[in-house]
Amino acid sequence: MIDDTHGAVGIAELEAVGVAVTLSVNGREDTLTLDPRVTLLDALREHLGLTGSKKGCDHGQCGACTVLIDGRRVYSCLTLALRAAGAQITTIEGLANGDELHPVQAAFIEHDAFQCGYCTPGQICSAVGLIREGHAHSDADIRELMSGNICRCGAYPNIVAAIRDARKPPRAG
Repeated sequence: MIDDTHGAVGIAELEAVGVAVTLSVNGREDTLTLDPRVTLLDALREHLGLTGSKKGCDHGQCGACTVLIDGRRVYSCLTLALRAAGAQITTIEGLANGDELHPVQAAFIEHDAFQCGYCTPGQICSAVGLIREGHAHSDADIRELMSGNICRCGAYPNIVAAIRDARKPPRAG
C-alpha cells in the first residue's frame, strides 16, 4: 500500500477509480479509464473492441498477441496499457489501407500462410516489424526472427515464403 499520509493513493483506490490513459491505436486516439494492471491486449480487446490480436498463452510465449508499438514488435499480453500511452500502436486491424491490404497481408493470402488463422494476426504484425527492422535477409533469418510466433498448424514454410515475397520492393507496372 502506498503511504496515504503524503497525499498518495493506495492500490485499492486506484483499482476502484482507475487511471485515465490515452492510447493511439491505428491512427485513432481513445482515452480509457483502466485498472493500472490492465494489459495492452486486454485494453485492445475488451475496451476498444479490437479482437484481431489473440489471447493465446497470456505469458508471452506464443506471439498470438503481437502488435507494433512505434513500429517495434511487442507482445501485448506482457505490456501494460499504461506503458503504451503516448506511443503509436498498430494492430492487425490497422495495417490495411481501406480495401488495399498491406503487402504482408496480401503475401500471407497468396502463399496460404495460415491454416486455422488463430496465430495469423500476430504472425503478420511480427512479419511487418521484422521487415521494417531490415533483418530478413535469408530464410534462416526469417525463421530465427519469427521464432517467437508459434503456429500450431505448422504453416511455417508458407509463412517464410510470404515474408520472403513481402520484403521485396513492389513491382513496377
